[in-house]
Amino acid sequence: MAQPDPVAAPSAVPAVREVLPEALFAADEAVGQGGARAWHKPVPFHRQAYAAIDLGTNNCRLLIARPAGGHFVVIDAFSRVVRLGEGLAQSGRLSDAAMDRALAALHVCAEKLRKRNVHLARSVATEACRRASNGAEFIERVHRETGIRLNIITAQEEARLAVLGCHILLEHGDGPAMIFDIGGGSTEMVLVDPADPVPRILDWQSVPWGVVSLTEGVGPIADSLAARAAAYADMRARVADGFAPFIERIAPTRAHALAEGAIRLLGTSGTVTTLASLHLGLPQYDRRAVDGLIVPTTAMRGISQRLAHLSPAERIAVPCIGRERSDLVVAGCAILETIFDIWPADRLGIADRGIREGILRSLMATGGDAVRSREALRQLNSGATP
Repeated sequence: MAQPDPVAAPSAVPAVREVLPEALFAADEAVGQGGARAWHKPVPFHRQAYAAIDLGTNNCRLLIARPAGGHFVVIDAFSRVVRLGEGLAQSGRLSDAAMDRALAALHVCAEKLRKRNVHLARSVATEACRRASNGAEFIERVHRETGIRLNIITAQEEARLAVLGCHILLEHGDGPAMIFDIGGGSTEMVLVDPADPVPRILDWQSVPWGVVSLTEGVGPIADSLAARAAAYADMRARVADGFAPFIERIAPTRAHALAEGAIRLLGTSGTVTTLASLHLGLPQYDRRAVDGLIVPTTAMRGISQRLAHLSPAERIAVPCIGRERSDLVVAGCAILETIFDIWPADRLGIADRGIREGILRSLMATGGDAVRSREALRQLNSGATP
């Protein structure tokens, strides 16, 4: 694992202590050009602000929170569509325009870190930066221009953080459950045993198909019903092929869960929250109505199939989709329906939370202690590897 890598903070960013996976809660790291300590004076744990930044293939998201008992209270948040992975499937590189969009969003994040006097932060980048030949160069540019030290995390860690961030919304029940995260550049499915306070990962798989990568992989679609149907079938086939090894490995568990009638499913992504909004008939997105909702999978399948066959103009006119999501939502629907085939639950839990919340929970897990044992961190991150 990576060793502690203190952030060198330019003038735009305060002395925020940033951490990489193995460095969580490592004591007394120096930050800043002059070696200033991470915090200037002791702050009561419940007043300390923690931050998580998730730079994905499609979105840049920030969450700042303070501890509150066994949970946390959000004090600031930010989200912007940056489409960092736009064109990546064709070129293998992050484009100048995409990097500029992401940097503009990260400058906003840096300013919020400064204003909120953040005590401890962790910033991660996912599939777009993992795949791009210039991903590491972009990470260095981000640090140079904003002071934010992004860590390109593995698909396995991405899956673990998503589970840590949303597992509390799983329906009660016995036996293993499936949690999935549909991203911009990849999708993760994680089979968990939720008996413990932090679910134990039994198996997992990541495929390089997210809403951006799958849309670009299929390419332009002619404006006809037949072409849209063919493209949707192609998308579903690609996702199923990607998950084929996982499907084979979990077959006995799936069969047992179906026989016992104990098959639970929880999803976190813009796809599931958008489709849940349509299920509720919301005129605009409302997190309070969606986060924690349980919906029939048959209803989500029906919405997915209807959206897949609409023209681009018709999709733009649908509430909660609009122009921003209209060209990507079909790929999300194809991924979601394929997940329903793999893990055929009757009900789907909806989570408007994930990696950022997982980061915050891991940062706050020790009750504010400056030192965390490596063994405790290994327990938090323990899980199966395919």
